[in-house]
Amino acid sequence: MTIRPRRSVLYMPGSNLRALEKARTVPADALILDLEDSVAPEAKSIARDQVVAAVRAGGFADREIIIRVNALSSPWGEADLAAAASAGPDGILIPKIGTAAHMTEIGTQLDQLGAPNHTAVWAMMETPAAFLHAGAIAATRHEAAGRRLSCLVLGTNDLAKETRARLVPGRQPMLTALSLAVLAARAHSLDVIDGVCNELEDLEALRAECRQGLELGMDGKTLIHPKQIEIANAVFSPTPAEIAWATKILAAFNLPENESKGVISLEGKMVERLHADMAARTVAIADAIAARQAAQTHMS
Repeated sequence: MTIRPRRSVLYMPGSNLRALEKARTVPADALILDLEDSVAPEAKSIARDQVVAAVRAGGFADREIIIRVNALSSPWGEADLAAAASAGPDGILIPKIGTAAHMTEIGTQLDQLGAPNHTAVWAMMETPAAFLHAGAIAATRHEAAGRRLSCLVLGTNDLAKETRARLVPGRQPMLTALSLAVLAARAHSLDVIDGVCNELEDLEALRAECRQGLELGMDGKTLIHPKQIEIANAVFSPTPAEIAWATKILAAFNLPENESKGVISLEGKMVERLHADMAARTVAIADAIAARQAAQTHMS
């Protein structure tokens, strides 16, 4: 089981050269080098050039590098997509996805632009249409043109704007949309990353949102400031107790007397094969996190 941790996904404005340099040292699992919302119209071109240069220069260690382009319907979208394809990042985040046809169109364009095979597509889910068509959008990953799709990213601020829902503690107005995205992602073996928390100073509010996202089934959270990374990494990491229990489950099912069993008793609890599958993922993500931390320690 090969798993890439995506606990903390930090937006970095492409127009800020200092931020792009700092991105090489922050302990986030993934970085979104942004050409869209965080960049003013007059800075779009320079941001594009700086982001492409940064990706080509490398030096990000094992951090996953994603370029968020502007919508293709915007004056900058087509040039952004071509530049991102030529840079060959780990992924390209496409905003304003609304339909499955939009998703396959993006995949076709990236193939025509000669994007490397390793460059995935991340889909920004931020409109009512995106959530109403979430299943169909996610299903495109099984088609040739949509094969690059690997992750759904939630844009909760834009969704609030489009739906007029309130961004309140607990995010009750958002729960239907959040859960629809998780269901679509899991139905088609995609990762799903929660939207940002706007509270820069209230880290407990961030922790609560991270915990809620974890409980809903999210893989991680998008972030707007490096000081949010530590909390996201902690919340979306398996706890020592969870790792220990998962290890026990796997060991129990590996015993010769349990190999053909679908259900066993372990320390007074009923454990099914499905729990072994869940345990395998817990151990795999814990191992991947440990490997990443070791690599970052070595680099520092």
